Amino acid sequence: MAGRALFVGLMLLASVTPGAHAATLELPPAGASSCGGCHAPPGVDTAVPTLHGKTAAEIVAQMQSFRSGAQPSTVMDRIAKGFTDPEIEAIAAWYARQK
Repeated sequence: MAGRALFVGLMLLASVTPGAHAATLELPPAGASSCGGCHAPPGVDTAVPTLHGKTAAEIVAQMQSFRSGAQPSTVMDRIAKGFTDPEIEAIAAWYARQK
């Protein structure tokens, strides 16, 4: 649990640009925090690719591919089915803004 709290803290820290005021902190949309359980920020060594730096269109297309079954996966097909199109678009847009 402590590791998860640290990861969430790092995710929030990563969303603040240098010199940004704390009041401008952009919180992730609903559902986006669950992505960080497997998809680590750049520089963290995991077998699961990072979502940071991908375009919103790439993330949306991948999620739709998982949801339709066109893209094989171990768990993402089930996870993608739990999100609506607007939720996927909001999460994708947020991750696309993370650098």
